[in-house]
Amino acid sequence: MKLVDVPAATIRCRNLIAGEWRDASSGETRDVVSPYTGSVVGTVPMSSASDVAAAVESAHHAWQSWRRTPLKERTQLLFRYREILLRDLDLLSHRAALEAGKTVEEARAGIMKGIEVAEFALSLQNLDDGGALEVSRGVTCEVRREPLGVCVGITPFNFPAMVPMWLYPIAVTLGNAFILKPSEKVPLTAVLQAERMLEAGFPKGVFSLVHGARETVEALVDHPLVAGIGFVGSSAAARAVYTRGSNRGARALCLGGAKNVLMITPDADPDVTIPGVVASFTGCAGQRCMAASMLVAVGDVDHLIDGIVERAAQVRLGRDMGAIIDHGARERIVRDIDRAIAEGAKLRLDGRAPEAPEGYEQGAWLGPTILDHARPDMECASKELFGPVITIVRVKNLEEALAIEASGTYGNACSVFTSSGAVARHVADRATSGMIGVNVGVPVPREPFSFGGTKTSRYGAGDVTGRQGVEHWSWLKKITTKWQMQGDATWMS
Repeated sequence: MKLVDVPAATIRCRNLIAGEWRDASSGETRDVVSPYTGSVVGTVPMSSASDVAAAVESAHHAWQSWRRTPLKERTQLLFRYREILLRDLDLLSHRAALEAGKTVEEARAGIMKGIEVAEFALSLQNLDDGGALEVSRGVTCEVRREPLGVCVGITPFNFPAMVPMWLYPIAVTLGNAFILKPSEKVPLTAVLQAERMLEAGFPKGVFSLVHGARETVEALVDHPLVAGIGFVGSSAAARAVYTRGSNRGARALCLGGAKNVLMITPDADPDVTIPGVVASFTGCAGQRCMAASMLVAVGDVDHLIDGIVERAAQVRLGRDMGAIIDHGARERIVRDIDRAIAEGAKLRLDGRAPEAPEGYEQGAWLGPTILDHARPDMECASKELFGPVITIVRVKNLEEALAIEASGTYGNACSVFTSSGAVARHVADRATSGMIGVNVGVPVPREPFSFGGTKTSRYGAGDVTGRQGVEHWSWLKKITTKWQMQGDATWMS
């Protein structure tokens, strides 16, 4: 049975600069390989600094008039874009699944989450986001929200549609011009998004698309006209982009990796816990920063762990869980599993040699894998494996579990599965991660609440999406006005 739509011909990606589709000046391209089939489905250009300069300069020119376009008119274009995305939801879902290895349903869910961010941006015209006050006799203070200018989004392979939409709907609606640099592994969905931004009527240069790898990223981050940067990727890359951009004065918010902790207690409801844990570590083949990576078993919870192993063993590749992004990543994860076993972890479920879906034998497949009785100092308990692998560490009490969570270098998400309100509140109060769940395996906040972690999971101030996203892509102008002298003047008059 067909799992994903494969285009009849190889798709040639191009840059969108000043409203025109252009080849990169270098002439260099890379293949886009589908994790499902192992075959080439597209080509993507590697843009040079000159391509970046052309994109930034055209965006800066477009911004001069876009910033003066009334917010209501900017919002109307975004609403039209939202309608086009919904119209083409099936095409976008299949394209994102094709290049990222997701199931089509996972890809569709990601697009709908991105549309949710756009819907929040649509509400900006109705928010009381400024104001004026007579602060003294004859003196008025006013505050206005202003766009930054040219903004850049650098996004990863695992959510080709959703993560870019964490960034550009809010940024563009606020009056910025935006340049998207998607992962060179998943450029096809970004092209579809850019085409639909043009169809929605956004002026030339307001939204640009520049493909490439590290050289392209560095040229974007270094360009003096780039005022705002949003990045999502590994923590090492996030730190590098944040340091490079902020050192020259750009506003940067860079989200990194994670080693999310799920805690289960003996009183946890099996009907909630077992599917919640399995969905968390196998969803998107574990290739997401919100995936469960470490399961901290508090006390006697063997009945829950046995249920988790049994349910995970029933996950069907291609239907319930997609593929790994490429064979190189799959081999890296297998080496991590091998090392964990050599260090003493007990293999409860082995996904290293799964049966591939019929007709997709050349894909990068890896089954759910469960490592039990690991020590907190093992690499499998501290390293972000970024695959469908969960490591179980056993502790005697909740305080030990919280100590493990607090000792981690990452701080993206933490969840606890329990029937006790007191336990849930204790974990929520004590956990050090930025996003907390109670009986929720993937505690992603809905809009208008913002997305973001702590520690090395985030570099920069604030979060993306929601009200924090508004703060990141804008600044406040304060205006104090006096028209005449007052007889009873104060220090302000």
